[in-house]
Amino acid sequence: MSSKKGRVTVHSKLTVVSSKPIRPGTTHQLSTLDHAMGLHTLHIVFYYKDNLFESFDLDPIRESLSNVISLYPPVTGRLTRGDTGNWEVKCNDAGVRVRRATVGATLDEWLRSADGSEETDLTMWEDMPHDPHMWSPFQIQINEFEGGGVAIGLSCSHMHADTTSATLLFKSWAEAHLRKPLEHPPFFNPQALRGRPNPNTHAKSIKSHSTMSKPRLSSTATFKFSNSVIQRCLTEVHEDCPNATPFDLLAALFWTRVARLKGLKNDSEQYSLSICMDFRRQLQAPALPFGYFGNALHFSELSLKGGEIGQATLGHVVQSVHSHVLGIEPEEFWTVIDWFEARKGEGGEFAPPFRMYGPELTCISLEHMVVTSGVAGSPTTSSLIYAVTFDKDIKPVHVSYHVGNVEGEGLIVIMPSSEEGISRTVMVTLPEKELAELCEDQAILRLEPTMLLSGKT
Repeated sequence: MSSKKGRVTVHSKLTVVSSKPIRPGTTHQLSTLDHAMGLHTLHIVFYYKDNLFESFDLDPIRESLSNVISLYPPVTGRLTRGDTGNWEVKCNDAGVRVRRATVGATLDEWLRSADGSEETDLTMWEDMPHDPHMWSPFQIQINEFEGGGVAIGLSCSHMHADTTSATLLFKSWAEAHLRKPLEHPPFFNPQALRGRPNPNTHAKSIKSHSTMSKPRLSSTATFKFSNSVIQRCLTEVHEDCPNATPFDLLAALFWTRVARLKGLKNDSEQYSLSICMDFRRQLQAPALPFGYFGNALHFSELSLKGGEIGQATLGHVVQSVHSHVLGIEPEEFWTVIDWFEARKGEGGEFAPPFRMYGPELTCISLEHMVVTSGVAGSPTTSSLIYAVTFDKDIKPVHVSYHVGNVEGEGLIVIMPSSEEGISRTVMVTLPEKELAELCEDQAILRLEPTMLLSGKT
């Protein structure tokens, strides 16, 4: 096997601008929650087995990107400070940075042998400078593998977009490339999530995020679980949690296994899991369109005693996760927004952001990206993530999500898998030694996961 070092080589850089100019002087205000995510970045990689572009000709893909970003002015703009000192985007059509690269491995070799750290080589990223007026907050890298196959990496500031916004931007680009109407056109209205006139500022769910700091996490591995395995495990926990979802099951499984390898000190000590959920589909009045562009994430904390994690059945923990997620009300979303608004200075400037991912073990749910269709009585499920296709016959074979600048006990991302149905992919980021132990954990290995991007050959 060839050396992993330097397997990704960048050959060219360019800037893609909008096909239609925007009205001069247009700005986009960043919302309360956008500012809260200011310390983080977001990185997504879409893998395709076949070449999407003939002879690696970027002209068609560049043309479709130019067309779609004309509908997303904040993507092509540049950050600046407004009158209150808060961040806003000057929508000046400055464009999106795009790189072209080649990978010194086949796609299958890469998915088998690369690790999470090396995977970041597939995503172009430059940290925001002190003066960002020339800095592109959205950056794309198109990577061609030996023998065929392409990975497209998208990176952005988390202030601009969350996982849903970034995924739908990518999906809109693919739809524009196929000359199809956008299924989820962007909706720009940061005032839709502003604080209320009579706020409730008692937000327990985020207090701990602002007071603790731990070392950054270093290693990532990916586990893919089949439909049959997930169904079997849901049957096993049915007595404790008859309505368990794949997310409930996997969040409970990985929480308990990570807690055990870190060491359960005593039965009475509290162990916490921070659950990150998208709330676009949960707001009713006022409703928030699924295409809302920005951040619509809610972090809530679930705590159990060491005795429950160490001695109770997995089904008991699954039920705890299920009840917690089911019990989250829209009022909690608004309370957190009110809390951030209440921290503004006298001039209206937001307080400095803090790390939202951590210090507790944090679990991101992408269950909202699963959609149900079909006739009554025989519904089918599919994933919006794997609907991102630049050719009607070529769907992604894998998608990775990474959050930058994460600290704390660990990060778990639970998302739909390439196999339709209830199959799921779990990405886990931990300190290197702990991740190595998790990859050998028998409770996880009995589920026969397919291991990707774990550095193992």
